[in-house]
This record gives sequence, structure tokens and C-alpha cells, in this order.
Amino acid sequence: MSETTVLTHFDSRGRTRMVDVSAKDITLREAAARGKVVMQPETLDLIASGGMTKGDVLGVARVAGIMAAKEAGRLIPMAHPLNLTGVNINFRLTQPDTVEIEAIVRTTGKTGVEMEALTAVSVAALTVYDMCKAVDRAMIIENIRLVKKSGGKSGVFTREEEEIWEK
Repeated sequence: MSETTVLTHFDSRGRTRMVDVSAKDITLREAAARGKVVMQPETLDLIASGGMTKGDVLGVARVAGIMAAKEAGRLIPMAHPLNLTGVNINFRLTQPDTVEIEAIVRTTGKTGVEMEALTAVSVAALTVYDMCKAVDRAMIIENIRLVKKSGGKSGVFTREEEEIWEK
């Protein structure tokens, strides 16, 4: 952070606050986040083959991620409740042992959807863990991060080494 960076969730006396976005312009805003769950290769094989006894792991994780994006404003104290216009959850099974998760969230509004995308990835990953923990308690959820955001006054952020899966 530079010396001129202002932390907007604090007022002039250092007290926490929810930022007032009423003067901001309504623009199309989009954010993509990504994370992964690392597991035993046999666990990944069970997910890929549909052999997990609790059911369709990725299908349930997709719904959980979508639901989580819609709840981010209730879960994160200073996040605004948003009317989301789209949420997509994508998965990649990477041999030998990884489920990669990507969430892309969109809205037309006065504030960004970074927290919604990050929340979606987090809850989708937790759902993968929950549905597979009976066979693999050693799974690791890791590397949850913002990959891209666009819209609003601050413009576009893209994590250099990554591209969005969804086109």
C-alpha cells in the first residue's frame, strides 16, 4: 500500500463504517475469483466418476457457490447487499489431485462484486470438502484469490499470470 492509500471502511476518527456509495455511478461490474481443493488422487477419481456416496459433488458445490455469492452482503460486515445479475461457477479437475474452482459474478450497480466472487469460491471449496471428508479428511483448501475485476472508478484489475476460463 502506498502512503496515500485511504482505507475507506474507517471514518476520520478511525471508527469502522459501511462506505456510502450513493454518489457512485451505476456501471456493469464483474469479478472473477479462483481457488482449489487438493486431495488424494483416489478422492479426485471418485469425484470424476460420480462415485462419491453423498452424490454429485461438483453439482452441489456449484449451487452452494451461487447461493454464497448471493449472501456475501449478509456474511461480510462492511459488504453491501447487492442485486446480482449473474453468477457462474466453473470447475477443472487437474490430475492427479486437484479440483480448481472459478467464480464469475456480475452486477449492474454502484459497488463491485469482488467479495461475492471470493465468497462463492470459498463456499464451493468448503462444499467439496464436506461432501468428500468421509474418504479424505486431509484435503487442503488453498490459494483463494481475486483473478479479475472490472467496472467502477478504479477500472480493471487482472492478475497477470492468469486468464479467465469462461469466454
